[in-house]
Parts: sequence; structure tokens; C-alpha cells
Amino acid sequence: MTDKTALRTDWTKEEVEKIYNLPLLELIYKAATVHRKWHNPEEIQMSTLLSIKTGGCPEDCSYCGQAARYHTNIKVQALLPTEQVIEHAKKARESGSSRFCMAAAWREVRNNRDFDRVIDMVKGVNELGMEVCCTLGMLTEEQAVRLQEAGLYAYNHNLDTSEQYYEEIISTRTFDNRINTINNVRKAGITVCSGGIIGLGETHNDRISMLLTLSTMPKHPESVPINALARVAGTPLEDNEKTNTWEMVRMIATARIIMPSSMVRLSAGRIEMTEFEQGWCFMAGANSIFTGERETLLVTPNPGVSEDLQLLQTLGLKPMGRTKVNCEL
Repeated sequence: MTDKTALRTDWTKEEVEKIYNLPLLELIYKAATVHRKWHNPEEIQMSTLLSIKTGGCPEDCSYCGQAARYHTNIKVQALLPTEQVIEHAKKARESGSSRFCMAAAWREVRNNRDFDRVIDMVKGVNELGMEVCCTLGMLTEEQAVRLQEAGLYAYNHNLDTSEQYYEEIISTRTFDNRINTINNVRKAGITVCSGGIIGLGETHNDRISMLLTLSTMPKHPESVPINALARVAGTPLEDNEKTNTWEMVRMIATARIIMPSSMVRLSAGRIEMTEFEQGWCFMAGANSIFTGERETLLVTPNPGVSEDLQLLQTLGLKPMGRTKVNCEL
């Protein structure tokens, strides 16, 4: 909705730090102004995230209840039947979602029958006229091409945190592994969904560094999820403090200013936010939420569809229709 030449990928850490540390209300005002130049402030994209394969993951991500090594109450579930996934997508579309995301608790994609089934799922959801997204772990360029040819619109692969703090959270893969997957997705012509989590024990400097990495990629991620840690019993981070909502607002606002064309997604952690708190996140530039019929976000609690529709109505907002405008930026 504004001049595409205004996009910058040459931000310095000092610049991002200066924006991040603005007085909060000034930061929100600047972010809201940018948001209105690039997006329709009355629209929120409703996205549905479905776990198509749950638990049993060999990774050791400290925040994740699906890691096999942790003793959580998460029930392991094999890959869902394709027909069942398509039915979930149809219900999501009927409820107002324009984006359907499928997540499998894998370390990496393997070229086997399960991946063939995911390809069929992508084709089926794409035929419904929805933006279809997957998050399946590490991905080769050839696998990314297969997904793109099947109709995949976006691939999610979060950085999680800064490169400096990354080893404190995950040891079973490197920060560079994540960057490589994002690069493979880009080469295949799929849009990128990549953001992070706050509340892991990181510093403000780590948050700034993560945002700097995202905003200095050759092309900004079309989608930037900002997650608050969902504390799962049995994981190493289960006793971390609840993430302060004002810190979420600060992250969202900074992301909006330095990556103006991106969809900034208010993701995990909404279940612990009031309507007022979520409203501040939208004011700061968030223009997407994850919702679902099961009232879960993967394996953690999340507001339900009716609750989210009521929230949007209260705030005078409306669900966004399907759009591919950001793909061309």
C-alpha cells in the first residue's frame, strides 16, 4: 500500500536498538503510523494451525512439550490421514481463516511416504483457496521445490532467539541450520514465515539481535510470528515467569517499523492475555492471530474461534480475506 522502495534490509544494530528502546507510547504511535501506511488497520488475518503429527521429536528445544526426551503429558500422535486434515481445513475456512498451517514434529523432512502424504495435504488445502503453510523441520532445496510445486504458499521456520543465545535453548541443531532452511525455501519461491519466542530467559539484546537478523535478510520474511513462551510442564523452561505483555507489544512494534510489509503475527501466549492486552498488540502493528476449533495452538491452550470472532467484533476489526500481495514485495 506504499512505495516498495521504502523497504530496508540494511538496518544496523544501533538503529534497531534505538527504535526498540523508544518510550513505549512513542514506539506504539510510530508503529501504528507505519502499519496504516502498509496495511488495512481494520483487518486481521485469522490463521489456523493444526498439528498433523504430534510428539516424539528427537530435538531438545527447551520450550517444547513435543520433545521425546521430556516427560510431558503430550500424547504422541502419528501423521493424520489426509482426508481428516482436509476436513479440518474446510472447517477453518468456514470459520473465517484464510491461512491453514500444518505442523509435524519432525527434526527434518525425509523423502518417504509420510512426506508424500504431506504433499497430498498441501495440494488439497490449496484447492480450497486458502494460503497453505507448513512447518516440518529442516528442509532441503529439492524438498522445498516439491512443496512449492504442490501449491505451498509459505513455510514456517522460526529463528526462536538470537544467534548468541541459541545454544542455551537448543543443542540438537544450529542457528545456521535454520538459516539454511530459510534460504532453501526462498530459492524454491515459497514465502518465508520466521520469527521467534520471548520469555526464554533471553536479554533485550538477544531480542534486538533476532529482529536484526530477520530485518537484514536479503528479503524480509513475509510473515513474522512473535510468540510468548507457553510454559509446558515437564520442559526445562516450565518455571519461567509469564512474559510481560508490554514486552510483547515492544517486540511487535519494533518488528512492524523495521519490516513494514510483513504480516506480524500475534502467536503463542494469547491465552494468558486479556482483550485489552491483545488490543494493544494490534495497535502496535500485529495483523494476524492463530485460532482453531480445538482451542489449542499445536499442544498448548489457545482461544477458540468464537472467542476470537467476538474479540474482533469488540475492537471493530474484521477477518482478512486471502491475499498474496506480500509474495510480490
